[in-house]
Amino acid sequence: MTGTDELRAHLLAHSVRTGDFVLKSGRRSIWFIDSKQTVCRPGGMLLVAEALLEILPEEATAIGGLTMGADPVAFITAGVAAGRGRALKAFSVRKEAKDHGGGGRIAGALDAGDRVVVTEDTVTRGTSLLEAVEAVREAGAEVVLAVAVVDRGGTAQSMLAGAGVPFRAVLSAPDLGFDYEGA
Repeated sequence: MTGTDELRAHLLAHSVRTGDFVLKSGRRSIWFIDSKQTVCRPGGMLLVAEALLEILPEEATAIGGLTMGADPVAFITAGVAAGRGRALKAFSVRKEAKDHGGGGRIAGALDAGDRVVVTEDTVTRGTSLLEAVEAVREAGAEVVLAVAVVDRGGTAQSMLAGAGVPFRAVLSAPDLGFDYEGA
């Protein structure tokens, strides 16, 4: 069984639920995924980090994205990378700028000039990734890739292409046995 197969199995066992759900968009769905149930469990953490490290460009110097969805993905991936001797900083993008202390939307290690992978646990449309891309660019860093653990909607690639950012997903809705639910 490959690492991706193990990750798929972990997601299906711990993160995917079937039934009748109302999504953030207000649409109904027969399935729901709470990827944090995989990304925040010991076995799942390592599977996620391994999968991301396989697709991250070598030139990447930082990983992060919009809090909360990106946080566990970014931090565990950077931690596993560090254990292998690869320097990869991690950061979070706040939903709104802080008006005290250092201020701003970025929390963590991100410097102007960094080559960044923006991440998310699950994407449906890609709007969180796009919001993080904008914040990273405002901080003076370059986004070299956007990556999701699961692409639920199938629209993120085209949305991010419009912003000049390539997109990859470790797994898609069809990989988990469901149709895309984008838009």
